[in-house]
Amino acid sequence: MSALTDLLAFQRQTEALSSVAERLGWDQETVMPRGATEQRAEEMGAMEEVLHDRRTDPRIGEWLDAADPQTPADRRAVELIARDFARSSRIPARLASELARLTSLAQGIWAEARAKDAPEDFLPTLDQVLMLKREEAAALADGGDLYDALLDDYEPGMTGARIATLFHTMRPRLVALREDVLGSERQPAALAGHFPQETQLRLARSCATAFGYDWTRGRMDIAVHPFSSGRWQDSRITTRVVETDPFNCIYSTIHEVGHSSYEQGIDPDYAFTPLGRGVSMGVHESQSRIYENQMGRGRAFAGWLFTRMYEAFDGLNITDPDAFYATVNRVTPGFIRTEADEIQYNLHIMLRFDLERDLISGRLDTSDLVEAWNARFLHDFGVAVDRPANGVLQDVHWAVGLFGYFPTYALGNVYAGCLNKALREAVPDLDGALAQGDATPGTEWLRENVQRHGGLMPPAEVIERASARPVTPEPLLDYLEDKFGRIYGL
Repeated sequence: MSALTDLLAFQRQTEALSSVAERLGWDQETVMPRGATEQRAEEMGAMEEVLHDRRTDPRIGEWLDAADPQTPADRRAVELIARDFARSSRIPARLASELARLTSLAQGIWAEARAKDAPEDFLPTLDQVLMLKREEAAALADGGDLYDALLDDYEPGMTGARIATLFHTMRPRLVALREDVLGSERQPAALAGHFPQETQLRLARSCATAFGYDWTRGRMDIAVHPFSSGRWQDSRITTRVVETDPFNCIYSTIHEVGHSSYEQGIDPDYAFTPLGRGVSMGVHESQSRIYENQMGRGRAFAGWLFTRMYEAFDGLNITDPDAFYATVNRVTPGFIRTEADEIQYNLHIMLRFDLERDLISGRLDTSDLVEAWNARFLHDFGVAVDRPANGVLQDVHWAVGLFGYFPTYALGNVYAGCLNKALREAVPDLDGALAQGDATPGTEWLRENVQRHGGLMPPAEVIERASARPVTPEPLLDYLEDKFGRIYGL
């Protein structure tokens, strides 16, 4: 057997074990008994210790030195294994295991604190997580920027400075558009009423099917914070239900279908290799956002959804498809990132990006986080946070150690803007299909041009090849100004 064959066989087992660990995380957020938190934390720590031992096995270095990959796929696989080996080797096994154990425990503590609106119950644990993440960042950075070292886990090659420059470019046009929209005399009505959970879930499943979700390789469950989990033949989604707001369930479902469809759409030949997963969280988010927004919140699909909702709920207070489309895209000041409209969503991300950079650098302590969050939110959105569950406790990310993850959401929106422009050029009759509740022409184009490649190319190259243009925020900003200008009569 060759060194390359041995390396890929070893990696195959590592990938399989990583999938098992991911399944434990899915179970914890969906069906695990509430009293099992401490046991699950130990299990996750043990799994991470096993995975860390494999990722730092000295034989990997020997195989990498001797490997002679001949195909583009093998060369890229070797490149990604070498990258992971170098990063994992910098992190002590003790630290990797303790991070997995503590973040599993912290997730339950966060959920309880959020339910009770009690940040004081969570912040001491967050401080422990933060200390470990700083230690991890220092090990990975090797004297460089701590935040960049963490960001690189989610968007390889990206830096905090480049993200900051991108946000500085985007903010003025987003803020100006928001002011124009909120100042318009044409304000869509809000959807009102009581919308039973089971009816919402039936509609959500119909929407998932409309967007091509493969139910033979997936399932849908309820979670506090919607997410997708898994890959290859087992890629699952979750949603949440608020009985006064069916859009929360429906669009969370479409969003997670975008993530899960990316994993389902990767070339099956890449299964159990480093190519068999989404190449970055930014590219991943481009799929969820273009499914949810450019297709799901577009006029064509909204018209189809209006008819289904009107029938399912025996009438709505919005009785016209055009008015319903405006309501789907209604812009209002709100606290919750996942419920934010397309204009304000990125402003929520910018807030979190600045705060987490300050937390990692030590410029901000967890004891001051609530005050810092509330002050920044009031400055950016003009509304005072009414309670911690609508403020610093609303997101699970910091509890589970995902520092550096938030900016990839906004980067995904930028990527989606580029892809949407190319998609509309390539599939000019897309809206005709969406109006019939069939997103297949759009999802097939995305599968062919983005999803099937998995990790074969670096993130920016995937988007630039698919969209045939450099990655810039202009397509996204132009799309937003055109769409909301029409809705609000600007």
